[in-house]
Amino acid sequence: MSTLLTAEYGVENIVKSFGGAKALSGVSLSVKSGEVHCIAGENGSGKSTLIKIMSGVHAPDTGLIRLGDKSFTKLSPREAVHEGVQVIFQDFSLLPNLSVAENIAIPTYISENSRFFSKSKTKEIAANALDLIGVDIDINASVTDISIASKQLIAIARATNQGVKMLFMDEPTTALTRKEIKHLFEVVEQLKERGVATIFVSHKIDEIQEICNTITILRNGEVVADGIMRDFKRDSISEAMTGLNVSETRIAPPLKKASTKVIEVRNLITKPTFLDISFSIAPGEILGITGLLGSGRTELAEAIFGQYPIDSGEVIVEGESIRLNSSPAALKAGIGYVPPDRLTQGLFLEQSILRNLVAVGVDQYQSRGKRLSKKRLAEAGEKWIKDLRIKTKNSLNPVTSLSGGNQQRVVLAKWLAMNPKLMILNGPTVGVDIGSKREILEIIRDRAQEGMGFLVVSDDIPELIQICHRVLVIKNGQISKEFNESELDEEVLYKELS
Repeated sequence: MSTLLTAEYGVENIVKSFGGAKALSGVSLSVKSGEVHCIAGENGSGKSTLIKIMSGVHAPDTGLIRLGDKSFTKLSPREAVHEGVQVIFQDFSLLPNLSVAENIAIPTYISENSRFFSKSKTKEIAANALDLIGVDIDINASVTDISIASKQLIAIARATNQGVKMLFMDEPTTALTRKEIKHLFEVVEQLKERGVATIFVSHKIDEIQEICNTITILRNGEVVADGIMRDFKRDSISEAMTGLNVSETRIAPPLKKASTKVIEVRNLITKPTFLDISFSIAPGEILGITGLLGSGRTELAEAIFGQYPIDSGEVIVEGESIRLNSSPAALKAGIGYVPPDRLTQGLFLEQSILRNLVAVGVDQYQSRGKRLSKKRLAEAGEKWIKDLRIKTKNSLNPVTSLSGGNQQRVVLAKWLAMNPKLMILNGPTVGVDIGSKREILEIIRDRAQEGMGFLVVSDDIPELIQICHRVLVIKNGQISKEFNESELDEEVLYKELS
């Protein structure tokens, strides 16, 4: 690393309160140029508030922000950008009606106070930025027409193109394949050589241990641990984040022998997405499916729930062949589905927690005369809030008032209320903190013990090993290998995926 890379960035004794509730209490951290630092913590620990203070969105009550040789009591977003601070939030902050090239180039024009756009310059800026992170995306495409993974990469390209000195990445690998994650880490290594201070905010402990040099762990708005990453073991990070002894041992329930199957999938084909897919799930069994983005894993899950067309093949639920040509048909057959994106697919964001909880099975809360019974609705809401440990003071609060982990429990409860024979979970713990993740997996385990079958689609290999009885790996739309319970090994599964 260059000897010139000596600047430091961070905060000293930051305090921030909202309406009397203290979000940060005396938080300090320091990141050197050319260093990759992790900020870890559960939802509500203060991570987002800290990022927003350092990027000028919020002003601290007290404390200092240090950027190189400059100190600030507060920043505006414009000042933060001018000082080289860039943030890639989980929503990407892209303009959907503009092209890929325009989204990447806009900050350059803004920084130059330019009133005119040059198409050739815009394309050149975008091409160079994408080349920097080693990806090939059509720069003329509209952002609305590209995948989530590509949107993430565009946001990264845009940030790294602006002479960044300190780059925040908020859950940067959530929508990326292992190949794309490898590209990202290669870019981070280049940024290190150029002296960029990079800050990862992530729940994926394996990834932060791989790429980060140092770590700061927040809990309840305070720093509870910090230091050099190599001094932290996986369990010690989890325990510091939660304050609990969070074991990563397997929690899959014992599988009882059964003469029947909850579901049998025979020779399912939808060209060219998936070919000749066959598997079965017994009562109480948790079957995992993994594969890279584009492997066909999500389309397969959607097909079994009637949301993706099937060319040929057969789906049998408890001995009866079912024609799954719609979601209502799947629901009638006893199949539930938790989608991968709770914000756009799983929740009614403008509605209350209660309305979201009862949305799927609203008919069962009718009284005589086909009118909804407010009493039954309220009782159902309280039951699921209690059963799934949803943290809220009032079921009539908007669902947006909940943390990511609690929102995910609402989506899960909505389908569990229908008591399905088979529950399909597509990325069941994406974007939730370690404590919530553990509790969600325990909910799955408990329901499996009661006889419910589960199909868990995920790219989180440690999670699949923790909860599943078997795991299928899908490549190019086909099952490449099946791993039984005794064969589940993280390194072997990653090797099969590569």
